[in-house]
Amino acid sequence: MHTVKHAYRVLMMVATGGFLLLGASCSWKSGDKASRYAQDTRPEPKLKKSPYTVGGKRYRPMGVAEALQYCETGEASLYNGNNTIGALGERLNGMYAAHRTLPLPCQVRVTNLQNGKSCLVRVNDRGPFHRRRIIDISPAVAKAIGFHRWGVLQVKVETVTVGDGPNQRKRD
Repeated sequence: MHTVKHAYRVLMMVATGGFLLLGASCSWKSGDKASRYAQDTRPEPKLKKSPYTVGGKRYRPMGVAEALQYCETGEASLYNGNNTIGALGERLNGMYAAHRTLPLPCQVRVTNLQNGKSCLVRVNDRGPFHRRRIIDISPAVAKAIGFHRWGVLQVKVETVTVGDGPNQRKRD
């Protein structure tokens, strides 16, 4: 009698564990990425993403989905566009940056690979048009990440959000 009860308990534990594992592996749960994207019926954010040409080279900005996956390591250069107008018609003041192909506006995290300091930056202009550089950063961004001289710096750039307002998209 004791062995029958023991076998029954073991069978119940195995069955319960199997149901728990089955439930954990189902993709229909509300937290699943595919279902979140399927439920997002907001219109695409208003962005500046039309192709353009500079110096005879044609640039085609990324779409929202591609931009949200963007992460690149490379050279950043310091530029000073203070009190000038950027590609979006905004004054370039404070924490801003320029990128060749990210849709405008977007927000990126720029990380100094030498010291690990990072900050959030609004990308609201086009550039850099030097082939080895991936982003131009303002003096305020440079100061925030510990880069205080003219030249280039190795950074990691990751998109955080694309667009502004209620239709803004965030990286997962």
